[in-house]
Amino acid sequence: MTAGTGLAQVAQYAQDLDRAAAFYERLLGAPPLARFDPPGLLFFPLGDGTRLLLEEGASSAMLYLRVDDVPTRIEELRADGVVVEAEPHIIFSHTDDTLGPAGHDEWMAFIRDSEDNLVGLVSHAPRADS
Repeated sequence: MTAGTGLAQVAQYAQDLDRAAAFYERLLGAPPLARFDPPGLLFFPLGDGTRLLLEEGASSAMLYLRVDDVPTRIEELRADGVVVEAEPHIIFSHTDDTLGPAGHDEWMAFIRDSEDNLVGLVSHAPRADS
C-alpha cells in the first residue's frame, strides 16, 4: 500500500433511511454524521476517518465491523430483536501478528441489519489456555 492509501468509505444499500439510521445508531453506538435527502444519503463514523454510507441507490456490500466482544454484543443485539444468522465462534487462532494479534483468537458472528444485509461482527480475545 502506498502512503496516503487507505479505506475512506464503505457504501451499503438501505431501502429505508429512517429504519437504517435507527439500526446503525444502535449498532455503532454513535449518531449519524450527516444526512442528505434528497438524494438519500446517510453517513456514520467507523473510526480512523472511515465512513459508512447508507444509500438507497447503493448495491449491497459485506461489512465486517470490529466490536469489543462478539459473544456479548450478539446477546445485546439479540435482546433488541436483531436476527442472528451465525452464532459467535472462533474462526482463527493467531500465532503471529500477520492478520491479528499473536496469542489471540478471532471471534466472528453474523447478523442481518434492518435492510436485510448480512453484517459480520469481529473481535479478538486472548486465547484461553487449555
